[in-house]
Amino acid sequence: MDPVGVSPLGPGCAWSEFGESIRRGLLVGAAVLLVVLPPAGHPLPAVAAESGQPSNQVRSSPARHVARFADFGAQTPSHDARFVADWVANSGDNGGVDFIIVDKKQATVYVFDARAHLRASAPVLIGAAVGDALAPGTSSLPWADVRPQDRITPAGRFVAQRGHDETGQDVVWLDYDAGIAMHRVFTAVPQERRLERLATKTVTDNRISFGCINVPAAFFVAYIQPVFARHPALVYVLPDTLPVRQVFAAADLASRPTVGAGRSSVPMDD
Repeated sequence: MDPVGVSPLGPGCAWSEFGESIRRGLLVGAAVLLVVLPPAGHPLPAVAAESGQPSNQVRSSPARHVARFADFGAQTPSHDARFVADWVANSGDNGGVDFIIVDKKQATVYVFDARAHLRASAPVLIGAAVGDALAPGTSSLPWADVRPQDRITPAGRFVAQRGHDETGQDVVWLDYDAGIAMHRVFTAVPQERRLERLATKTVTDNRISFGCINVPAAFFVAYIQPVFARHPALVYVLPDTLPVRQVFAAADLASRPTVGAGRSSVPMDD
């Protein structure tokens, strides 16, 4: 069979016009690429943001909050003490300084460092009456005139600082105006047997004071005083009857007093 002869297309035919169109299209496309693409070795421009401005930032997901917990060491605190200590550790409510928790139901004081690690604990004596708020007018009465049912250690969050009582004894004031302080155990009335009360393993006999928190003298010097040596610090007194969440909910308010605010009326050591 004879091969089929293929004749070149003439310049005037339709195929020739079609080929010319393709050639021109390729040339135009190459020119466009030269204009759009940057030279080799140069990065592509950033994709414009919705505002029409170039974005130089890479969007990333927000960092996750890692929960922090208080460290009680080998001790087993009450549920309320654990709740408040963990809340302080996680929120940083202590302002980066040591803090103290007083558990009235357990008649125990806990001293923590700034990172919520327990330094030490000890038994305490507290107000003779069960309750969480001082009765109106109580703070203006002489101690001898305060009724037994009103001898309460108030619960709450206190910006406390060191000072002196009316006898010149160094104390830590929780509420100066109300006369509520933390101090060495008061032993001037032997029949109250305060040292013996501190030594017992029960908590039922630890309610004896007019409202102040009595601490063993050696513990006060070794652990309480250093917390307040240079600045005020927070003392969290746990409630007797109120829900702990209710007592400390106000501590999240922006208007709460901060560590370092202090009271100008509190007599300071120096």
